[in-house]
Parts: sequence; structure tokens; C-alpha cells
Amino acid sequence: MRENEGLRQRKTNGTSDVVYISEEGKKLDQKLDQHGTYEFGGPLGVLAIMTGFPVLMYYLWICLWFYDGKLVHPISMDDIQPFLARMWAHICEDASPNMYAWKVYSGNVFFQLFLAWVMPGFMQEGLPVPSLGYKTLMYNCNALTSLYATMGTAAVLHHYGIFRLTEIIDNYGHLMSVAMIWGFGVSFGIYFIAVATGTQMRMSGNVIYDVFMGASLNPRIGPVDLKMWAEVRIPWVIVFFLAVSGACKQYETLGYVTPNMAFMCLATWFYINACAKGEECIPQTWDMYHEKWGFMVIFWNFAGVPFSYVYSVVYMASHDPSKYKFSTPTYIALYATLCTAYYIWDTAMAQKSHFKMQTQGIYTFRKTFPQLPGNTVKNPTYIKTAHGNRLLTGGWWAWSRKPNYVADWIMSLTWGLVIGPATPIPYFYSVFFITVLVHRCGRDFERCAVKYGKDWERYCEVVPYKFIPYIY
Repeated sequence: MRENEGLRQRKTNGTSDVVYISEEGKKLDQKLDQHGTYEFGGPLGVLAIMTGFPVLMYYLWICLWFYDGKLVHPISMDDIQPFLARMWAHICEDASPNMYAWKVYSGNVFFQLFLAWVMPGFMQEGLPVPSLGYKTLMYNCNALTSLYATMGTAAVLHHYGIFRLTEIIDNYGHLMSVAMIWGFGVSFGIYFIAVATGTQMRMSGNVIYDVFMGASLNPRIGPVDLKMWAEVRIPWVIVFFLAVSGACKQYETLGYVTPNMAFMCLATWFYINACAKGEECIPQTWDMYHEKWGFMVIFWNFAGVPFSYVYSVVYMASHDPSKYKFSTPTYIALYATLCTAYYIWDTAMAQKSHFKMQTQGIYTFRKTFPQLPGNTVKNPTYIKTAHGNRLLTGGWWAWSRKPNYVADWIMSLTWGLVIGPATPIPYFYSVFFITVLVHRCGRDFERCAVKYGKDWERYCEVVPYKFIPYIY
């Protein structure tokens, strides 16, 4: 793996609109590229996350799969040990990393890596990376062709009985265990490779903390940027096919697919297709040019997202539809909310990314389905900073500093609302997600305050609301 694979010197189109980083900005970037204070509670905090979250995932799955979605607990002090024994028995019997799970999960990982390597795509230049001397990395954005190749392959395998999609949801626990093993293995593997090759950066000196936060910024295998590949190809492919598996299971057992399960198929397709069709926007995100590739991101992509976001699918696949049946107006409201939130999220993300591309002299954007109206701000207003960057104050970004977060969270909430009050577990996604978004927002704003100084204060005056206009 080489971090400078696909590296190129930043070029301009000769216009005066291209942003250049000032000397003052370079000094600030250098400061931000050094380890400062511990986050997430430091070494002990991240150790608690690394051990506690897998335990929580197992617990919620057990409650959903074996106890009708009830949050079970010991009924007395004497029941603590028997309770833990029961939990462990469920894991051993129904979540063992068996051969089926290894073949399916690992097969998908290697298949997605193969597709990322060979499928045709759109070459996109990333933002200038301070740690690389403000050179840029090139990204082969072929997630869309890879997605449809995956869907076509899955359809053929299912049709001919080679690999039945219904088996995915039935082996949820086994697949989850393998996913966790992959998450831990890749996290520690990437850390040791970065240290061995001298490509680590922003290190604290504490091994556990550095494994969690990451040591490597842009690890690559040949032309494949692993961080971007894992962000799109692994979690959302699994999430989508878990929903499809749930729908196939309903069709085989009930003879039809409920509006609730169809909703989850649509919702997960919205997300994976948006990530694939707008993949060229990802290199402009903070995740790509600043966030290192560590356990925090790796485990979440390999295990956390796919096996804790679709609890509603797991519930619907194992319960009678009468437990989550709604009235027609309720279904209309639910679908309308999802579509509206998706539109705002998709166009807000596109507006910000296209604006960043414009500051690099890029004015022709990729056309993929569906291209939604309003995805580019014409004649955008912005605040020019002493750093050299520009802060967008037009489009959705005139109304709040994180309109994409608000829309994204509303979509996550609908993923729980789709089963109503049947069980609280599917709401874990939205509860956890809002915690992550608020924390991430705080980290982002703190970094921006250091990076832009008074210009950030001026920006906050122009766009005073963090999330919801006139509220917060």
C-alpha cells in the first residue's frame, strides 16, 4: 500500500477563481496536522468504545431476534450470572463466525475490491492535502458501475439458486461476528503497516488511542483508495442487501412484501445510490482529506453501520406484519418525509462539494442518475478567509451550517418509525446518529475556529444556526 499512489501536483484552469492557500493558512494547517488533545475520553475512553460497542451490538441483536424486541435484563442479583450465560449461549449458537459467514462476508469484501480495481469510473481530483505538500490525489469513482454490477450478479445468483438472498437475513448473527473480526483485523493491520512503512501521522504515542484514531491518512492498494472504498462499498452494500433479503424472505413466506419493508428497500437504495452516483463529491469531504483511517472509521464501516442501522429490517423479517401495520395516510406521510429529507440531503451535499470543486477551477460536474434540481448553487455567496479557503453561504448553506446533518438524521429517524412503537431497538440508529453528529459538529467547528479565526466568527454571524433555522 502506498499513500502517494495517484498523486498529482495541483493544477489550475488559469482563472482567478481558483483558491490558493496563504502562508498563514499553511502554518495553521501544519498546526492542525499535529496531535493536540485527546478526544473521546483519551485512551481509556476509546478502549471502552472498542470493547463496549461490539457488546452492545450483540445485546441489541439478541433482544430483537430472541426476545421479541424487548430490552431484557437480569431479574435479580442471583440472575446476573445465568443471564450472562444465556446471552453467551445465544452468541455461541447463533452468532458464531461459521464458514458460511466467512465465505459470504469475505467474498463480498474481495468482490468489491476487485470491482473497485477494474470497473470504469470517473476520475476525480481531491482537495489539496496539507500533509502531502498540498498536492492532490486522484480517485477513480466507479462505485456506480460497481453497484449495478453487484446488483446484477446478486440477481443472477439468486435466480439460479446459487446464492439465495433470503439466507443473508437468516444468518445475520453469524455475518455480524465475521464483520467484527474484519473490523478489528483491518484496524490493527493498517496501524502496523503505517508504522512499519513510516507513513503514520498525527500520532499521540499511545497505541490503543492511535489504533482508534488511525495512523494512516490515505492508504491505497494500487489505484484503490481504501478509505473511500470502505466508506461506500462495504457498509451500504450490506445494508441494502439486508433490506433486499428481508423483502425476499417476506415474499417467500407471506406471498407479498409489506409497505414497511418496501420502504426500507427504497430508503437503503436511496442511500447507496446517492453515495455511488455522487462518489466524486467524497474526495472533497473532511473524512477524506483530514480524518485518518483508524478503528473509529474502519470498524464502523465494516461492522457498525451494516449491523446496527437496519434493526427494523431484522424485526420485520421475523415478526408478523400485524405488529407494524399502518394506515394509508401514515404510509404516505412516512414516504413523503423520507423523500423530502433525501432531496435536501442529496442537494445540500452536492452544493457544498460542487462549490469546493469550483474553488479548484472545476466547473463541469458528473451527470449520473438521478441529478436533482438545485444541486449546484449558481453565483454562490461565500466568505473568503485569510487561510485562503472560502466558506459557502448560499443555497441550503445559507440557512444552517449543517443542513445535510439535519436531513440525514431525519432519514435515520424514519428507519425506526417504519415499525412504529413495536420495539425501541430500531430507533438506536437515530439516537446514536444524532449523538455522533452533534459530537462531530463540535469537532468540526472547533477545528474551523482554529483554522479560520475571526473569519469563522464572521461566518457564524452570517449563518447563525448550527442545525435548524431559527431554532438551533
